[in-house]
Amino acid sequence: MLFLKVFSESIRQAMAQLIGNKLRTFLSLLGISIGIFCIIGVLSAVESLESSVQGSFAKLGEDVVYVDKWPWKDNSGDWWEYFQRPHPDHDDYERLKERMPTASVINYSTEAGRKVVKYNRSAVEGASVLVTTYELDRMYNVEIQRGRYWTPSEYSSGADKAIIGHEVAAELFGAIPPVGKTMKMGSQKYEVIGVFDKTGGDLINIIDYDYTVAITYTNAARFMNLKNSRRFGGRLAVKAKEGVPLQQLEDDIRGILRSGRGLRPREEDNFSLNQLTMIADSIGGFFGVLNMVGGLIGLFSMIVGAISVANIMFVSVKERTSLIGVKKALGARQFVILLEFLTESVILCIIGGVIGLGLVVGVTSIINMSFESFAINLSLKYAVIGVVLSAVVGILAGAVPAGLAAKMDPVEAMRS
Repeated sequence: MLFLKVFSESIRQAMAQLIGNKLRTFLSLLGISIGIFCIIGVLSAVESLESSVQGSFAKLGEDVVYVDKWPWKDNSGDWWEYFQRPHPDHDDYERLKERMPTASVINYSTEAGRKVVKYNRSAVEGASVLVTTYELDRMYNVEIQRGRYWTPSEYSSGADKAIIGHEVAAELFGAIPPVGKTMKMGSQKYEVIGVFDKTGGDLINIIDYDYTVAITYTNAARFMNLKNSRRFGGRLAVKAKEGVPLQQLEDDIRGILRSGRGLRPREEDNFSLNQLTMIADSIGGFFGVLNMVGGLIGLFSMIVGAISVANIMFVSVKERTSLIGVKKALGARQFVILLEFLTESVILCIIGGVIGLGLVVGVTSIINMSFESFAINLSLKYAVIGVVLSAVVGILAGAVPAGLAAKMDPVEAMRS
């Protein structure tokens, strides 16, 4: 009962401070509000950004090893050495297909430049031409929105059939159903057999087929010099069979490629084997730094806010000195006075924290409405963190003023 009485009195006095000294209270709580806004806002934004980026990279597959001339790491010191390496090519793909019992799927693809695609009077400029082996759908979980994928016989015969991206279909055919129509790309004519599902919606589009025209390797080999690896930089992906460790998969790939490329035992690899974890580690470190920077900004704001709240509590103690003396003369104990002012300080800081959370909600709502590819999610966890931080700041800011009030001599207090 005593605590409830002290608590209700503290609420009344805190509200009196807010109403009676609006400007002073506003300036005092501004630091708390900004601090909570910085800490919770930055934490939410960084977590959402990291989740979006990690989700984009996760499409590459955690059980896949990528063969490339470039390593997925800082390679500035050895740039020329990596530049001189050959690109992975179809010969590497064939060697791995023949001798890789630990792989479930192996895919080779290459970007063959950008072309103008035409249908009647419509045209799409700059469509990316993707040349791929048959395993594209199984390697990257490709979704076909309309139509179908290539059949094995179409792939082996190099049929003039293409799968186009969502945006290419929209711009080239409009309301006309694209499946079954014949389009022209350069001097070649292709029947559209499928349309990729829309992919370009992520903040970072690792796999984006929206402006792509995909044709088979067997078809492209009829009219393109795909052996020119300097021009066509290929991507070779190898997915492990279930239960096969990635390290064992890497060892098998390394042995087959070294043998196929005629490397001597003491010669270094002229290729790089990359995994998703290499990117994830780099991203984790980057976002860790962002969290630290945001935390430091918020910490300094909270310190400023705590000093401001401490100042307003010192003024409050000064204004109520005689009242404190009367209460102590009537038998109020030190802990009652201490609890009264601490509770008032905590309430003031929680009000500032709620204002800060309101700012976070408002700003994140504006951002989410403005950017379709990126959404900031404010979870209940961060709301709780904001309230708890506000309460802790309130305790720290009110400890000294409350202690001074509790230790006042009643006679001297009443004389002031």
